[in-house]
Parts: sequence; C-alpha cells; structure tokens
Amino acid sequence: MTSTSAFTSTASADAAPSKGARIAGLIVSGLVVLFLLFDSVIHVLNTSQVQEAMADLGFDPGLNRVFGVVLLVCLIAYVVPATSILGAVLLTGYLGGAVATNLLTEQPIVSTTLFPIYTGIFVWGGLWLRDLEVRRIMPIRRG
Repeated sequence: MTSTSAFTSTASADAAPSKGARIAGLIVSGLVVLFLLFDSVIHVLNTSQVQEAMADLGFDPGLNRVFGVVLLVCLIAYVVPATSILGAVLLTGYLGGAVATNLLTEQPIVSTTLFPIYTGIFVWGGLWLRDLEVRRIMPIRRG
C-alpha cells in the first residue's frame, strides 16, 4: 500500500532540459559566476574596500586572500560540469557563512543579510535549469 500523490515528481524531473531552459540556465549561471569571480578577485587582490569591509565585519585583514581563494576554488568546482553539483554545495556553504556573519554583525536584513541567499538561489536555479541530474535530485513536485 503506497501513496504516490505526495511523492510523485513532475515530468520536468525526468525530461532533459529544453534548449531554452539550458540557455537560460547558462545565462543565470554565467551572471552568478561573473559576480562571484569579481568578488573572489577583489579579495585575493586585498583591495582597500575589501580591507575596510572585512574589518567592519570583524575579520582579520590577513584572511581576505584566504576568503578569495576559497571562493575561487568553490567557483571552479561549480563551473566544471563534472563537479558542478559539488561546487553548488560548496558555494551554498560559503554563502551560508556570509549570512551568519551578516546576522552576527546586525547588517540590514533585506539588502545585506539575505543577499547571499539570493545569490544561492541563482547558483542552484541556473544549475537546475541546465542540468538533468539536479532536476532529478530536486524535482518540482505538485500535490
């Protein structure tokens, strides 16, 4: 005796993404990659703006390059198709740390604290649009 109504996935989880969905996914993922690449580069370069911002958040300025390299490694894993899901998971963890930091330092909620969550939505959304395996892992379900 099994009930399938609550656990039945839609055809989108079983069907390959359409050409339009793949293109949209590449665009969304590309924009996220460009943004995060810029963020990692300015951290690695340890610009004065990064030094000030990180000091305001309570971080030792010596860690700025470490943050940049960690983000770059996560980003590379996301860009390589064979490790894109791992990269998305790693980026989710990285972005979660940003949310926690923003909460601890009492940053504005909508504009600052939630921004890494918005970024994570685009990380996974872009991957979902273009990758069948992600659709299988995270199908859209209808009641």
